Amino acid sequence: MKKQRILIDLSILKNIHRGLGQVALNYGRYFAQHYTGSEAYELYLLLPSKMKGTFGNQVRYIGINWFNRLMLCHIPRMDVWHAIHQQSYFRSIYPSTKYLLTIHDLNFIYEKTPKKVARYMRRLQKKINRADKITCISEFVKQDIEKHMQLHGKTVEVIYNGVERLDAAQEMRPDFVKDTTPFFFTIGQVRKKKNFHVLLPLMRYYPDRQLYIAGQKNTAYADYINHSINDMQLPNVHLVGEVTNAERIWLYNHCEAFLFPSLFEGFGLPVVEAMLFGKAVFSSKETSLTEIGSDRAFFWNDFNPENMRDTINRHLPAFLQDTTEAQKNRAYARSFSYEKHLTRYLELYQTLLHR
Repeated sequence: MKKQRILIDLSILKNIHRGLGQVALNYGRYFAQHYTGSEAYELYLLLPSKMKGTFGNQVRYIGINWFNRLMLCHIPRMDVWHAIHQQSYFRSIYPSTKYLLTIHDLNFIYEKTPKKVARYMRRLQKKINRADKITCISEFVKQDIEKHMQLHGKTVEVIYNGVERLDAAQEMRPDFVKDTTPFFFTIGQVRKKKNFHVLLPLMRYYPDRQLYIAGQKNTAYADYINHSINDMQLPNVHLVGEVTNAERIWLYNHCEAFLFPSLFEGFGLPVVEAMLFGKAVFSSKETSLTEIGSDRAFFWNDFNPENMRDTINRHLPAFLQDTTEAQKNRAYARSFSYEKHLTRYLELYQTLLHR
């Protein structure tokens, strides 16, 4: 009997250092470590040609060339096609293929101009219309989808992101950390939605601590942050650019607290990653962050620097003194496992195969 075919679109591995690229990378790593094959179906990974073979021999590979990315006739007919995020350029050309769409956020509604919002909405609506099953990464995103998109009777299922076990990986101290001064840490694309600039006046209250802001810094907002650091004369604030995985692990592991003032998050992965290392997390209350931070994060009510300082000073000393708090954060973070995440998706693939 001919096996059915399931394709998982990991094309975002082209941008491996982005958040979605890391999600795709962890899909591949999970299959390499845990997937032993199936008698019922063949599992295909759609990814950049240079990565074919990366994730073991139990899966099949379809390499993509970005010069002919829309020419999909070389891809055989699939029974199930999973787009792991809504921005993919790729789709099946076969109407009979069951289409599973995962939506990570609708941040464009809040960030883009009305003209761009309308264009993005049209693109996403077409994918929703085509989808046989829709999933998303938080209850907040589900509510946003139900509010802004036309579902035509389709339901949306929440499947939380998996979190890589960074605490079990190798760390390396970054060169830019020159001494043993206590420090705060934050990470993300250095864009306006991350709201990093509110941390600058806060750091005036902590001259005895450093703040390292990690993330791609070739943006206008990064230039603004750098100018503000200089104008405000803040020698203890550092925009360090992208860091390696080992450096990121070191920064999580050795920071005194993790600060995350972001305005738009479909999930807020860094919050859970920091908790994986038992760290105190101070976060904004925006979008999904109260859901994902739950009762394990401390939340700022506003971005007034004095109020932000008071929240940190009220909670951080007690957190550091009580070692059980770190243990509780680690346990909470481990509940967001890739095993749980992908087990649910493998179940969904089976359901779609038998529709």
